[in-house]
Amino acid sequence: MYLGIDLGTGSVKALLIDGDGKAVAEAARAYPVSSPMPGYAETSPADWWAQTVAAVRACCDGHGGDVRGIGLSGQAHGLVAVGADAKPLRPAILWADQRATAEMEAVLALPEAVRRPLANPVVSGMAGLSLLWLRRNEPATYAAIRRILAPKDWLRLVMTGEAATEPSDASMTLLYDVGAGRWATDVLSSLSIDPAILAPIVESHSIAGRLSAAAAAELGLAAGTPVAAGLSDTASCLFGMGQTKPGSTILQVGSGIQIMSVVESIEPRVQPFYNSYRGIGGNLYSMAALQNGGTVFEWARTVLGASWAEMYRSGFEENEGNGGVIFLPYVTGERAPLLDPNASAAWANMRLGCTRGQLIRSVFEGVALAVRDSWDALRGVGVSADRILLTGGGSTDPRWQQMLADILEVPLVPAHDLGNATIGAAYLGGMAAGHWRCIEAIPFPDDLGRPIEPRPFQGLDALLPRFRATYRGLKHA
Repeated sequence: MYLGIDLGTGSVKALLIDGDGKAVAEAARAYPVSSPMPGYAETSPADWWAQTVAAVRACCDGHGGDVRGIGLSGQAHGLVAVGADAKPLRPAILWADQRATAEMEAVLALPEAVRRPLANPVVSGMAGLSLLWLRRNEPATYAAIRRILAPKDWLRLVMTGEAATEPSDASMTLLYDVGAGRWATDVLSSLSIDPAILAPIVESHSIAGRLSAAAAAELGLAAGTPVAAGLSDTASCLFGMGQTKPGSTILQVGSGIQIMSVVESIEPRVQPFYNSYRGIGGNLYSMAALQNGGTVFEWARTVLGASWAEMYRSGFEENEGNGGVIFLPYVTGERAPLLDPNASAAWANMRLGCTRGQLIRSVFEGVALAVRDSWDALRGVGVSADRILLTGGGSTDPRWQQMLADILEVPLVPAHDLGNATIGAAYLGGMAAGHWRCIEAIPFPDDLGRPIEPRPFQGLDALLPRFRATYRGLKHA
């Protein structure tokens, strides 16, 4: 059997699969994210370990001795600063952290030729910026650093005693040359960062260490079990769904929304709106990350005093339409495709006869139009797909699925049971154990839903440009 562990932002998940890739057991345990100051997001790594132990023991109860390989995935961009004793020097700084705004300016001031190989937008929450913040604000901590690690890489350090990372998480640090597939030496030199604190990069499916006797005793597993290097959560999601060929594209709808597409190659750009990352086996994928998904619906529902039943009834069944109302869904600023942390939500074009039902309808349309905005922008840089797999907990209602297909004008294929980051991690455990010797040997599930074909969306040709013009008008007002 093979164990996958996914270290998420608010919980850790463990999944046990058999040699045919079928789920045997699973478990999850939660831990808190703290915000000691506005805009901060941190977690104690000790909480990660305690809840990982609990989740693995619950998942593998009665099967601990049968686990032959372990794979990892985890939240991206986070920074764990480790000292000489391999212990964390402070709480981990997470991807959602917004403290490193001054450090953004320092990186943006670098010459374009130095920055271009990063192939990613400079936005707060990425590990390289968090590291610079530590140097400026916590110099004693910075001076004591011997390694910086991504969250799942720190977890593997505890499990094996070995420090390493792999291309997917490395490519998310703003310290990595995405095209060349190595640490960005010019950036490190320009920012006076000692490359010795960066972990060696190994392949995601390779053995990055073996379970130590101490960790094995805590987890209830066998000492010496191989542990794969792993993948970041988005890369592991693509892998877990078997989406490894160029053109494979996923629309993942949750609190935020991600459009991920495997690509043949990338053209590094300075401050692009989209991310370019490494995946399994040297794969490259482009990702448009929208901050505003399910969070927007919950916010609008609360503001309007509507139940979820009323949201869906007004949004799809009562046929009031939007009454000409345009809704901008940027309640938390926005990344793709705007790269505007100051973007804000707005209802525009309301008149005296405007109803609450029309406002609700405009919320669904506004989120879908924002997805279309990012998809068009991705197509503008060469991303293409003849269909998009649809997944995520915020995409299960068939009426909402149809609206997304209609506004995107691309067939959507529901793939909620196809795979996820945790099963991607478990597959890596099987590869580390030698059970699957190549990606093509993995029995990826293929139980796709019936394609949702796009239908003509009334007024879309006028609605989309009005949506974009409303944002531009408010931005420059």
